[in-house]
Amino acid sequence: MNLHPVAGIYLGTTAAKIKKNGNPDLVIIELKEGSKTAATFTTNAFCAAPVSLAKANLVSTMPRALVINAGNANAGTGEQGMMDAKATCELVAKELGCSGEQVLPFSTGVIGENLPMEKFEIGIPDALANLKIDGWKAASTAIMTTDLVAKTFSKVIDINGSKVTLTGMSKGSGMIHPNMATMLGFAATDAKISQACLEKALKDAVNVSFNRITVDGDTSTNDACTLTATGEADMPEISDSNSLDYQVFSEAVTEMMTDLAQKIVRDGEGATKFVSVIVEEAKTEEEALKVAHTVALSPLVKTALFASDPNWGRILAAVGRAGVEDLDINALEIYLGDVCIVRNGGRAEEYTEAQGQKVMDQTDIDITIWLNRGPVNETVWTTDFSYDYVKINAEYRS
Repeated sequence: MNLHPVAGIYLGTTAAKIKKNGNPDLVIIELKEGSKTAATFTTNAFCAAPVSLAKANLVSTMPRALVINAGNANAGTGEQGMMDAKATCELVAKELGCSGEQVLPFSTGVIGENLPMEKFEIGIPDALANLKIDGWKAASTAIMTTDLVAKTFSKVIDINGSKVTLTGMSKGSGMIHPNMATMLGFAATDAKISQACLEKALKDAVNVSFNRITVDGDTSTNDACTLTATGEADMPEISDSNSLDYQVFSEAVTEMMTDLAQKIVRDGEGATKFVSVIVEEAKTEEEALKVAHTVALSPLVKTALFASDPNWGRILAAVGRAGVEDLDINALEIYLGDVCIVRNGGRAEEYTEAQGQKVMDQTDIDITIWLNRGPVNETVWTTDFSYDYVKINAEYRS
């Protein structure tokens, strides 16, 4: 993918040896002065020190830089963790000539270990020395942990005759079950847009993208997603969320976040299947997502998917235990791909094992549950559970 530079955004990457394998692991993103930044964060009560600090700094200032490290989450580290996060920001600020509050820190990696600050003292100047406007590719690799591939998106769109660039990256492969955030995601645009419209575009996009994926049901302590607008595009400012210009921008942000979210699922730890769990005609969004997540998170469904086993009873059981009030099992239908597997409270009369097997042998699989009780449709994307998922997580700290 051709990653378009975003005017006013510079990225520097280095190997600070925070990761045990010695790969690049430290990224600094310098933001043009006056840039606007929106963000979403994890709702995990044990949120990492950098999450707490980034949230506080974002409220008090307009950020001039983001600092991201892989290999250490700086989570579950108490007061020392907060001191280290602040020290990291101060190191960046000293080099850039801004205040520490104007730096947002982000970390990913092992929970419960203190940051090796001596490595940041050397790595931060190195990363800043490597600042490049076309540094997205190197940065997307440096933020990886158990990821097998870097995840990026870039597009130039037309907003009322003006060319606007959107470029972003994300990381994540395990501990994936976001809640108003993502694993780590960083995006930028040169659009001129108000802070309120920028925040709305990000929040709405995250809700239908990163908040619709799950690999293993674990919400990370470190989830965060940012969207920065530098205002460098030659265009009038977007300040009305009801305007056509905002709609075009918002749709592009949602496209970017959906692409990055789905790439995380496809790179899920040990994943061999990309699964869309689609719930049609639920009464409410909450009800639809409850059913979708129950199916997507079922270990029995996920292991059947890995085995390519059309054990449709596991899907039926998951739907039944999702907690939908007054569920009429005779009214709903369940499909594997375009094959109906459940109707009238049991196996569909026309269903054959051969039909189910043909769908389960595919890499991309749709599971569609028609509740036939309301106007709401929702989709959750997930993976199977493989032997490799257990192996990766069993050996994560080795």
